[in-house]
Amino acid sequence: MMGIYTSFAANLLFPLHEKLKKHSTLTVKRDLERSQWLKPEEILALQLARLREFLTQCALHVPYYHDLFRSLDFDPKNIRAISDLGRLPLLTKDIIRSEFDRLRSRLPEPVRLFSTTGSTGDPLRFNISKTRVSHDVAAKWRATRWWDVDIGDREMVIWSSPIELTRQDRLKQLRDRLLRSKLLPSSAMSQADMDRFIADIRSFRPTMLFGYPSSMTLIAQRAEQQGIRLSDLGIKVAFCTAERLYPQQADVLQRVFGCPVANGYGGRDSGFIAHACPQGGMHITAEDIIVEVVDEHGQSSPPGVPGEVVVTHLYSTGFPFVRYRNGDVAVLEEGQCACGRGLPLLKEVHGRTNDVLLAADGSIVLAIAIAMVLRDMPGVNGFKVIQETLLHCRLQLVTDTSFRQQASESTIRAAFRARLGEGVQLDIEYLDAIAAEPSGKYRYVVSKVSQHQAGRVGATSN
Repeated sequence: MMGIYTSFAANLLFPLHEKLKKHSTLTVKRDLERSQWLKPEEILALQLARLREFLTQCALHVPYYHDLFRSLDFDPKNIRAISDLGRLPLLTKDIIRSEFDRLRSRLPEPVRLFSTTGSTGDPLRFNISKTRVSHDVAAKWRATRWWDVDIGDREMVIWSSPIELTRQDRLKQLRDRLLRSKLLPSSAMSQADMDRFIADIRSFRPTMLFGYPSSMTLIAQRAEQQGIRLSDLGIKVAFCTAERLYPQQADVLQRVFGCPVANGYGGRDSGFIAHACPQGGMHITAEDIIVEVVDEHGQSSPPGVPGEVVVTHLYSTGFPFVRYRNGDVAVLEEGQCACGRGLPLLKEVHGRTNDVLLAADGSIVLAIAIAMVLRDMPGVNGFKVIQETLLHCRLQLVTDTSFRQQASESTIRAAFRARLGEGVQLDIEYLDAIAAEPSGKYRYVVSKVSQHQAGRVGATSN
């Protein structure tokens, strides 16, 4: 049952906040809460109608797409199926950089400059309109309510993006206090930092957690090691985003915080792509976003087969994202969730293309195949795999006294050979701690090879 203050914040305070910012978030959220219960074929028809309208506007008002459609003899009004999008080339980060000015709409809608955090070393700058912001915020709001929590419930945000951390001005601090949202800046994760975070969580007693799964897991493990209980605070859900959520992380978070874990998927560039519901379905925000999964040749992968994520944001007015390669690997799922929503589903999200290893023969090896070997090995407290070439990997390990080096190294090397190829050289390095990325995220797999291969996909698809 919604508390009095939560009701005030969700039904009056936040809608007023969005209205003052000239966002249509409340109206969009109401529409989304109705449309989620449509039948799959009705949602598909809604998508198709919006796609025609959106691409028609792109042809009329966006110089890049005006010229592209003309060169391909592509008329958006003649689109008959979502698959017709396949006639258009993929949009890459390099294209966005080189065609930035020509990708902006001539319509007078205000836009703001945003950027990704550049965890892969290549931050991307782009514009976002108020229309798109409204849809992304509304989609997140809808998904939050699936878990019986709402805006105004106590929220602890465990985050370290420099973009947010440099905007902690007085107005934002006041807004967060009014909405009962508190930020833990997790860019530093020393034992002293984590002890302070644990004390803050116990003092604040949040209804929900939101943040990087890696950071939340480190805090949870520290609390468990110190014998500090966090499962008695009444936390209803831990929302994980911005990184791949590994099964072992979900296990730790559920055990320590005493709540379910909800995986969310999206990004500044791609929008709010998908979110898990309590019945386990990873629902795509299909009213706003078309998600394709493509192979190394840019062709659609069938459900159940991993491929690169390609996103068309149907409300990215002002600066359109049409068939945008966001650099992630995912798997589509057939069927419908037991919750009854008609939204299409993602089966799995495997993370960045350079979070995926390549075997010596060029085949994809999902990071979980390596992670499962290491996570269950006694004495391993942290790890990171860096694939330098197809035939050379480095493994960084953080271990304790229970780690049996000779036997464990033999098991690890055998696992790498079995998955990546007999000729693969593995260098094992022992560290006191795994360093976070500049963004504050902890990446367990970095493949310099698959990142290069992903670039080749973009080149061959355009």
